[in-house]
Amino acid sequence: MNMLSRFVVVACLALPFTACKKEEAPKTEAVAAVPLPAGGEQKDWIPYLQYKLVPHMGGITNSPFVYFLPKADTEDFGGKYERQLEKLEQDLGRGITEGNMLVFASPEPEKEVEMIETAFKQVGPGTMKGVKVVFIGTPILGERVKAAVEPAGVEYIFEEAK
Repeated sequence: MNMLSRFVVVACLALPFTACKKEEAPKTEAVAAVPLPAGGEQKDWIPYLQYKLVPHMGGITNSPFVYFLPKADTEDFGGKYERQLEKLEQDLGRGITEGNMLVFASPEPEKEVEMIETAFKQVGPGTMKGVKVVFIGTPILGERVKAAVEPAGVEYIFEEAK
């Protein structure tokens, strides 16, 4: 009986060590690069935007706010620009809270930057802490966006459009 007791004690002590499975490093699969879309409609840009945004989604608790302008030769481009600007100003006026992401991308990046600069003039300093702002465009335009949005206290992320 004494021998059986020792066996049970040894088995109980050894069980946690033998039951542990060596943890394997998570396998990461390489994501194929998605090229910059040639089309000017938002539907053409969805896979590209997903490719560019997924790495920045950490800490985001809601679906991103995506502001997209089509190509300038699109019918009623002026009206679409005005509606997009109005929507952005309304969203910013209501307040964007921590855990949200604003995304700006367009085949007309110059006009997109104009919209951002105009809308962010109304935002108070430091009022958007914990909010990520992602701009997809050229480095020169990215600097203009950075200057427009950083006073609001956002985490600014630039992604080069390529």
